[in-house]
Amino acid sequence: MSLVSIIIPAKNESKNIASTIECIRSEFKKELIDYDIIVVNDGSTDGTGKVVKTISDQDHGVRIIRNHAPYGFGNAIKKGLESYRGDMVIIAMADASDDPADMIRYVRKLQEGVDCCFGTRWINGAKVEGYPLLKYIINRLVNTFIKVLFGIPYNDITNAFKCYSRQSVEGIKPVLSRHFNITVELPLKAIVRGYNYVIIPTNWSERKRGVSKLKIQEMGSRYLFIILYVFLEKLLCGGDYKKNEKFLENPNTQTPNPK
Repeated sequence: MSLVSIIIPAKNESKNIASTIECIRSEFKKELIDYDIIVVNDGSTDGTGKVVKTISDQDHGVRIIRNHAPYGFGNAIKKGLESYRGDMVIIAMADASDDPADMIRYVRKLQEGVDCCFGTRWINGAKVEGYPLLKYIINRLVNTFIKVLFGIPYNDITNAFKCYSRQSVEGIKPVLSRHFNITVELPLKAIVRGYNYVIIPTNWSERKRGVSKLKIQEMGSRYLFIILYVFLEKLLCGGDYKKNEKFLENPNTQTPNPK
């Protein structure tokens, strides 16, 4: 039986975090899968930590970890990656925008033997509710650019909600990103370094309470830096960081473009 770690960065999410945790716990208990929910408190000032502490006192499968300055979404995820216990790790949002049922589908795919499972909100079978138009346009432009540049079939790289095996997590370190550009760094490094992956449709819904911490105008140069960094690794470093094992023979598994 697999132990699944779920890392949830949280900054001022006291209105959302309890319901987010409960929905995840409920889904995993229903499927009889052991969970290790790690909420990384990223400098919250609204009582987020107290809410999670109350839950963790009653459920040892839930933990609260305090991130220290400098704060940032990427730094919070890195903090979680330092202490996760599972055989695999899922990155999820604190605002309940990600569907816990999709987490179970991630787990089942990794139990079949693949290294990573990446969700996409932009194929048949996915449900998206309330996605802002401007954000959608920028999202599609950025993801198309990445898809073409790297020659990959995946069209939702920028979405944080993904699942990685322990082997792939260790294989993509060190992680550089301090902010939301970590959502691009983790999957691109996994792909470039030879970890196989499957793509499945996933659901997304706009948060019901609070505001998003992503500031689009602040992220352009950070995203571009990490995209170019991984692309240069792909071009110049050859097999220096490649996974040693051969890819699994799985017709639904995507592997990096050999060019």
